[in-house]
Amino acid sequence: MDLDFAQLRTFAAVLDEGTFDGAAAALRLTPSAVSQRIKALEQHVGRVLVRRTRPVSATAAGEAVMRLARQVARLEQDTAEALGLTAGRDEYVSVPLVVNADSMSTWMLRALARMPERHRALFELHREDEYHAPARLRDGTAMAAVTSVPEPVQGCVSEKLGAMRYHAMASIDFADRWFPGGPDAEALRHAPMLTFDRKDDLQDRFLRRRTRHRLDPPRHYVPGAAEFVEAARLGLGWGMLPEPMLTHTDGLVFLAADDPFDVPLHWQRWRLESPVLDALTDVVRRTAGEVLR
Repeated sequence: MDLDFAQLRTFAAVLDEGTFDGAAAALRLTPSAVSQRIKALEQHVGRVLVRRTRPVSATAAGEAVMRLARQVARLEQDTAEALGLTAGRDEYVSVPLVVNADSMSTWMLRALARMPERHRALFELHREDEYHAPARLRDGTAMAAVTSVPEPVQGCVSEKLGAMRYHAMASIDFADRWFPGGPDAEALRHAPMLTFDRKDDLQDRFLRRRTRHRLDPPRHYVPGAAEFVEAARLGLGWGMLPEPMLTHTDGLVFLAADDPFDVPLHWQRWRLESPVLDALTDVVRRTAGEVLR
């Protein structure tokens, strides 16, 4: 396609900054120059790439070009590092990642802290449900993702990391009130349930497996991993709690200790020969092996 690298960099900046003026400031160009580069890129590929909204967004064709822009930038940075052409001690490399909340709270930060300093990596973490993370790879938002989807996104490779084990748990008082005879279908139909957000169907999947029914209990939405555990501890409702966060279970009881729920996790990353992505994959693989089933 013989695309112009400067145009690709400008296109990525427009989407990152959300406006043409913001991209101009980031690139030290005039807004007119930014607009001309985007128009030239669109004319070259014969597609509209940017929706002129506030903030701007990529069209379907734009998402494909955005992935290319990210990958070209990654290869440029790797090549510059290999040639010793980086700017020195103040030169850092941005690495956008998509991680689900429970992995972020239990092991991913530990993995990132193990990244060798020579790679000068700065991480931009996007929190996303493990089943919806591949969309961020497709649209070029991220270079890699922790996901429960094993099939690799086009242009990516996938490997299994292990499984995050969850247990249905509640406070002692909550369990005594709502489950005096145990967590049977009738009790689970009425007991308030904790849910991370409207994408989170982990509790619903546990209910279907355990009761063979599609139940719709009353639910609280608590979009924070530590806050989710605390909500269970305070008796707001029952929920599926990740095993690595259960080192202290004071005030909590297992509703079904013999019935854990395992969620497989996979690491998907761009299929690129990149020292930074290779090093990142290594620390993610090692750390996940210490925590996951």
